Amino acid sequence: MKRWGLALVLLLWASAAWGWQVHGFIDGRSGMRLQDDAVERRAILNELRLQLDLNHMSDLAIWQFRADLVGDEAAGETDQDLERGHGVLDLREANVLLTPFYFLDVKLGRQILTWGTGDLLFINDLFPKDWQSFFIGRDVEYLKAPSDAAMFSFYPSWANIDVIYVPRFDADRYISGERISYWNPMLGRRAGSGDDMAVDQRTEWLREDEWHLRISRNVEGVEWAAYAYDGYWKSPQGVDVVYRSYFPKLRVFGASVRGSIAGGVVNLETGYYDSREDRRGDDAMVPNSEMRVLVGYEREIVRNFSAALQYYLEYMQDYSAYRRTLPEGMAARDEDRHVLTLRLTRQLLNQNLELSLFSYWSPSDRDSYLRPHVKYKASDAVSLYLGANLFFGDVPHTFFGQFEDNTNVYAGVRYSF
Repeated sequence: MKRWGLALVLLLWASAAWGWQVHGFIDGRSGMRLQDDAVERRAILNELRLQLDLNHMSDLAIWQFRADLVGDEAAGETDQDLERGHGVLDLREANVLLTPFYFLDVKLGRQILTWGTGDLLFINDLFPKDWQSFFIGRDVEYLKAPSDAAMFSFYPSWANIDVIYVPRFDADRYISGERISYWNPMLGRRAGSGDDMAVDQRTEWLREDEWHLRISRNVEGVEWAAYAYDGYWKSPQGVDVVYRSYFPKLRVFGASVRGSIAGGVVNLETGYYDSREDRRGDDAMVPNSEMRVLVGYEREIVRNFSAALQYYLEYMQDYSAYRRTLPEGMAARDEDRHVLTLRLTRQLLNQNLELSLFSYWSPSDRDSYLRPHVKYKASDAVSLYLGANLFFGDVPHTFFGQFEDNTNVYAGVRYSF
C-alpha cells in the first residue's frame, strides 16, 4: 500500500510539472448486512478510496489516466488483480485519443465503454460490469468496469460508426463469493467466501478476443442505432466436462431507438443472443439463445421530480429442449423472464439534496431489488451519502432472490478536488 501511495504522489507531482490537469476525490464508505449470512461476514464494505484523474490535451492527442488507490478492511481478496478489481490499485483508465483524419477518431488503451438505451438494464452494452461494486454500496459509476480496447469512430455523412476491438476477453467482475453470497446450482445451495469457484478464464491475447460494432444516426431528434457483438458470455455461465465454470461463445445482434414523446423520453431496445455452443438448446451446461427486449419512458413530473419506467423481457429459445435435458434436481428457469423497473428522483434545497429510489421487480421470478439513496452536497467539495441494497425473493435460486442474505445499508463521505 505504501509503495502504491508513493508512486501516485510522484505521478501527481510529475503530472503537474508537465502541464496535466489533475482532479480526483477521497471517498470513505462503510456498509453492513442487516441480517446474518451463514457463508459471509457481517461487514460488506469498509473502504477508503483515493482517485486521481489526470488528462492532457495537445495538438496531436488527448491523454487520459485515472486510477484508484483502495484500502478495504472488508475485502475478501487482497492479491493485486487489475481485471477482477482486487488489490490496492484499481486502474480505471489509461488511454490516448488520436484524430489522424477529420472523419476518424482512434482511442487506444484502458477505457470505460458504454452504449445502449437502458437505465441500469443492458442488452447491447456487452462491456464489462462490476456487479460486486453495484451491490455493496460503491458509487454507481463503479458498475462500469474498464476494457483494454482499441476504439475506431468513423464519421461518414450518413451515420456514425464505432468499431471496438478487445484483443483479450474482458469478463464482468462477476459475483464469485468472496464478498457476496450467491446461488451455486452445482452445489444446490448459496455459496460464499469458503467455497472456491473454479473458473476457466479466457486469457489468450488475439485469439480469445471480442468485437463490438455500433452504427447510429440522429434523424430529426430521434436516435437510431444497430449493434453487433462477437465474443463470449460476460459471466461464467457454462460448465465444462470437469465441472469448471467457463465463458461460452456468444454473438449478439440488436437495435435501439430513442426520442421525445408526450413531454418525456421513450426508448426501445432489442437484441438476439446467439449462444454459439448451444444453438439447439439441448446442452444443459450452456445457456440457451435468447431474445431480449427493453421499453422505457422517462419524464419530469413536476419541477425537480422525475420518474422513469422500464419493462424488460428475456425470452429463452428452444425451451422444451432445455427442460428435457435439465439435470434432475436442478431448478428450472422460466421461458420468459419479466422485469419492471421504476426510478424516482427528487431534488431539494437548491438541488443540494437528492433523494432517489431505483427498484427492480420480476413478477416471473417473484423477486425484487430496491436501491434507495440519499446524496447531500454539503459544499462544493464535500458530499455525504446514505443508501441501501435491499433484496427480496420467494426462492433462493432466482437472480435477485439469491442475494437476499446480502441486504445491506451503507454510508459514505467524499471530498473532491
